[in-house]
Amino acid sequence: MADATILSSLDSEGVLTLTMNRPSRRNAFNSEGFLALGRAFAEANEDPRVAVVLLTGAGDDFSSGLDLSAIDVSRDGEPPFERMMDAICAFEKPLVCAAKGCAIGFGATVLFHADVVYLGQSTTLRFPFVSLGLVTEAAAAYLGPATIGYKQAAELLFTAERFDAQKALEYGIATRVLPDDELLPTAVGKAREMAQWPVESLVEIKRIMKAMHGDKVAHARKLEMAGFEKLMGSPSNMEAFAAFMERRPADFKQFRK
Repeated sequence: MADATILSSLDSEGVLTLTMNRPSRRNAFNSEGFLALGRAFAEANEDPRVAVVLLTGAGDDFSSGLDLSAIDVSRDGEPPFERMMDAICAFEKPLVCAAKGCAIGFGATVLFHADVVYLGQSTTLRFPFVSLGLVTEAAAAYLGPATIGYKQAAELLFTAERFDAQKALEYGIATRVLPDDELLPTAVGKAREMAQWPVESLVEIKRIMKAMHGDKVAHARKLEMAGFEKLMGSPSNMEAFAAFMERRPADFKQFRK
């Protein structure tokens, strides 16, 4: 299980570390990256040697989400992002995330799908979707309120504000905040603690813990896809992308006349 954009390393304890590997782009994703990560999760789910997956990022960042300079919305009629999310949502074993630096877009929404989240003190998180003229992804419109409460989630989603690791901890998005240099060793150590136990027990406990949420997550993802299809290519969305490419603030008020 190896790909240029996703590095994969399985240790003798049964911990598979998947590293998002585009550090020069702050580990932003193009279509190939989404497909590669989806394949890695699907393979890990079926590999009897894997007890726990640890997801992290190369360099100084976790992930800045979608690479807006390399947009390719669909591949063979099915969005690569949704293929990847299918694999993550179907992943039955414990998922641990170790994030530092920027955690934006997918870099933030994937944390809702992790079972344990360790953040470095440098972590800055953001749900940028409204600033792109789009809707949430990865069932964040459901998992956000379910995790941190409706009003707290609404503030983050409606403002697209940046927030730090301590706030993520207070909101229940993170399990623990650590100095950056302790982040990966701690995450690996905890993942190995989990991996020492019977995989079937880990799988069954996770299944029961998440049983009440599965249908709601699937429904939220369908609603998000419908919203995405409705808003993708809209004047506000096109203005957001143009502003990004031209390195200027977007002007959405022009569409209120």
